[in-house]
Amino acid sequence: MIFEFYINSSLHVALSVYSFIRITEFYFHLPYQEELNYFIFYGTITGYNFVKYAGIAKLHHMSLTRNLRLIQLFSLVCFLLMLFYVTKINFEILYYFVPFSLLTLFYAVPVFKGLSKNLRSIGTIKIFIIALVWAGVTSLIPLVNHDISNGIKTLHFIQRFLFVVVLTLPFDIRDMKYDKKYLQTIPQVIGVERTKKVGFILLLVSVCIEFIITPTPSTKFVYAIIFFTLLFGLQRASIKQQKYYASFWIEGIPIFWWVLLLFVI
Repeated sequence: MIFEFYINSSLHVALSVYSFIRITEFYFHLPYQEELNYFIFYGTITGYNFVKYAGIAKLHHMSLTRNLRLIQLFSLVCFLLMLFYVTKINFEILYYFVPFSLLTLFYAVPVFKGLSKNLRSIGTIKIFIIALVWAGVTSLIPLVNHDISNGIKTLHFIQRFLFVVVLTLPFDIRDMKYDKKYLQTIPQVIGVERTKKVGFILLLVSVCIEFIITPTPSTKFVYAIIFFTLLFGLQRASIKQQKYYASFWIEGIPIFWWVLLLFVI
């Protein structure tokens, strides 16, 4: 019951996003940005639960299950906490959230006049929208107003983008039995085995970037562990995977990465 709430309420995914931010702070020796970090943490819960449950709540608002009502209440609390922390953030930084917030909105809601589709239902691009938002919010925004070269910022963003794309592939493999054919997800287009090969290539590129941007040899060692962890998780992904294989174990890899940095470095 508690574990299901932890997963279904998006606490786990929010902790993964938070871990990515802390990893960025670690890599660039940034001070802990409490207001910004908590704003993103609570904003992640609010955004994800809006995407996942807005349609369900609209259709079944008179007969919501107890768990869904709890998630709605929890999401409201997180939304209020997000509003609290947004008042403490430099207004200039908030500008950088605009494109990523719009992508999240368009991902869930068909906002364009005359269109009945949202970005989530447009073939192939779903995984790249997710990766773009995650990478932007966890690798670019924490570096705003810090004296770091644009080249290094760009490489860090590209690495995070590629990492999140690979992190998302086990979800797309799992969902092949549910996804409509018009979605044209990567596994639907090229098959499961080729998807795993693409993921391996993307991870190799991320390793090359790591050797450029990483601050210390010990950080390289930690990334090597994460590389093989994600690669192993991707290779074991299947259409008939265990219920929480992707949503807990794969989603938890950024948390594992952050914990390793805390205890190994």
